[in-house]
Amino acid sequence: MRIAAEIYILLEVGIFLIIAFLSWLIWDKRYRKNHGNDIPKGYMATDEVFIDPVNGKKLKVYYEPETGNRFYKEVKEE
Repeated sequence: MRIAAEIYILLEVGIFLIIAFLSWLIWDKRYRKNHGNDIPKGYMATDEVFIDPVNGKKLKVYYEPETGNRFYKEVKEE
């Protein structure tokens, strides 16, 4: 019985670690994916500006009406 309990605990910990790792891989990539410094063609500026809570950077939002995709560009403070 003791071996079965240890295997069960190791299995639970392993599953937790796998879920934690996968979550880390996909966490908030929407702000970072394929974003360079140039605004892509077809994107329109919105009035939306916000501070990213993770890194404290100010981001302006651009919107592509045909696909609904959003582009986040860092606003440089002067």
